[in-house]
Amino acid sequence: QEQLIESGGGLVQAGGSLRLSCTTSTRTFNTYVMAWFRQAPGKDREFVATGGQSEIMTAYADSVKGRFTSSRDNAKNTMFLQMNNLKPEDTAVYYCAAGMRLGTTRPGDYPYWGQGTQVTVSS
Repeated sequence: QEQLIESGGGLVQAGGSLRLSCTTSTRTFNTYVMAWFRQAPGKDREFVATGGQSEIMTAYADSVKGRFTSSRDNAKNTMFLQMNNLKPEDTAVYYCAAGMRLGTTRPGDYPYWGQGTQVTVSS
């Protein structure tokens, strides 16, 4: 059972920035496809970004393209989500996830999840 731990969430005004981190102690971090999802109250879990085992994330949801950038540092077993120009509709609990299926945006394809970190954007 892999353990993922998110951090970096908080309260920010619209237009502001936050940087989320996702760390794991697993020695096989660099073998996993990693992803970010988010879930707002009353809504389904939503795909945000995903990428392969290299340190460049390659796919983003249309709603965050140009504002969010995800990256990973395999040497530190850590993934990041830099969120700029935040909007109130970005308010959600953000989760990192790990799996083996490259390119998938479906939550069910990721067997390992963190506990989530709350991001709240005020207008």
